[in-house]
Amino acid sequence: MENAKKFNVLYRCTVIVWMVFKFICQITFFHVRHHIWDERTKLKWNEMIAKQAREYSETAVKLGGVLIKVGQFLSTRADFMPEVFINELTGLVDRVPASSFTYARTLMEKEWDGDIYNHLQEIEETPVASASIGQVYKGKLMNGKEVAIKVQRYRVHDIFHMDFKAMKLVFWMIRILTNFGKKADLNALYRELIYVMDRELDFEQELAFGNYFKERYKSNPSIHIPGYINALCTKEVLVMEWIEGAKITDLAYMNKHNINVQQSAKTLFDFYLDQFLHDGNFHADPHAGNILVQQDGTIVIIDFGMVGDVKKQDTRYFKQIIQSLITNDYDKVVQVLDEMNFVLPNADREKLKRMIIQAIEMYQNGAFTKMDAHTMDMIKDDIRIFVKEQPIQLSADYAYLGRALSIVFGLLISIYPEVDIEKWAKPKVKEWIGGKGFTDSIYKQVAKDATKPILSFPKAMLGWLENGERDRAWQREKQQTKLMHHFYIFIEMLSFILLMGGIYAGIYVNEVNGFVVTGIFSVILGILLIKHYRMIRYRN
Repeated sequence: MENAKKFNVLYRCTVIVWMVFKFICQITFFHVRHHIWDERTKLKWNEMIAKQAREYSETAVKLGGVLIKVGQFLSTRADFMPEVFINELTGLVDRVPASSFTYARTLMEKEWDGDIYNHLQEIEETPVASASIGQVYKGKLMNGKEVAIKVQRYRVHDIFHMDFKAMKLVFWMIRILTNFGKKADLNALYRELIYVMDRELDFEQELAFGNYFKERYKSNPSIHIPGYINALCTKEVLVMEWIEGAKITDLAYMNKHNINVQQSAKTLFDFYLDQFLHDGNFHADPHAGNILVQQDGTIVIIDFGMVGDVKKQDTRYFKQIIQSLITNDYDKVVQVLDEMNFVLPNADREKLKRMIIQAIEMYQNGAFTKMDAHTMDMIKDDIRIFVKEQPIQLSADYAYLGRALSIVFGLLISIYPEVDIEKWAKPKVKEWIGGKGFTDSIYKQVAKDATKPILSFPKAMLGWLENGERDRAWQREKQQTKLMHHFYIFIEMLSFILLMGGIYAGIYVNEVNGFVVTGIFSVILGILLIKHYRMIRYRN
């Protein structure tokens, strides 16, 4: 049916755990060998991380399952993943090889309790799309209606739950061997990962999300959500309306059919801004393949497997942050971030507050209007350093919200480079904050430009972060020591385990070979302990 090794839990765990262990070793040795982080070192670092990302992608495509979804998940986590790694993961979901139609037909007949041609006039046996969880086929119902049929892959539940076990080992290894494991709440991160993955395996949940969005936007003539054939939808099969159209980024198609590109961009902006500002579900995977445009200019949103949630409390938090920024109550801003669980218990809250103050001062001084590409790259690097050094961690929903925001803005710029985010957002943000009642009080002061500091807020970290360059150098040296310490501990543990294995083999299996192994690893363990001791003395 499929490659048998893919369904062996020991094989999958070994491949996944070994790959991550190798990555940790490479990163550790890199930090040990490079004490000065100049441009050449950064280039080498990016090359190594990019190579790791490519290996991860190749392994993910070969194994399928959780690795592909984890790749998508990690691409949302700019709070701790290197940008070059995230960039290499782009498109991973589109590189999944198709599996046989035989299994897809068997599953449909099982779910529909009978021959597929009791419900279909025809079906194309080659899938039109193939992803980690399911494949999509084009078919035609008995009444002539064309449909898209999404079918789960062979043993996808088994594969995912095997990989959950491997990921538990991976998270344990990261917690023991890396500085990140000491800073982040890895247990919470693991729970979020399992929750997100498990929810995507449930097609009934995806059906519910699809129906939710169709109902929510039924009065918007510019947006179309495909309808589902509920009678044929099950936990493992989804049947929905077939959509003809092109990707939203296909400007040649839009020009050919005289579609107003600016209006399309504005429609897309309004659609997602409504989800980001108001409580309810939001479409968390808005890449170009999931947003189509039809000949008449209607925008179609498909695939609701990845959906986030903005809670009522979240919208209150967002409003409190804006109001606190406007009234210069920075202690309140940090307090709200704390309540949102953005800041882990051992974070430096005073440093975070100073960073926010610096951001607002830069905005008020007009610094944001003098940004060039080089400065933007510096800011992105410094933001990433700050987030790595400070115990800040986003929940899964906030991470998906941030990812969705960045993808949507990227799409808008690609299809309409003249997009004026501030102009489009200001009236809607003004209304969302509180309308006239709010503008009559606080908003008159500085909120007439409220959207600008909110959208520009991440850019403003540069000034403060530049002032902390010496602190960061000291932190890097401290982190390097910890990494090396953790690495020695792990290798010593591994050598000790192999040493014990050699003793066991010498007693119960093969005396000569067993005690040869014991002798070798006794020497290795001794050398490691001596080098570890010398490293500790030298560093201290």
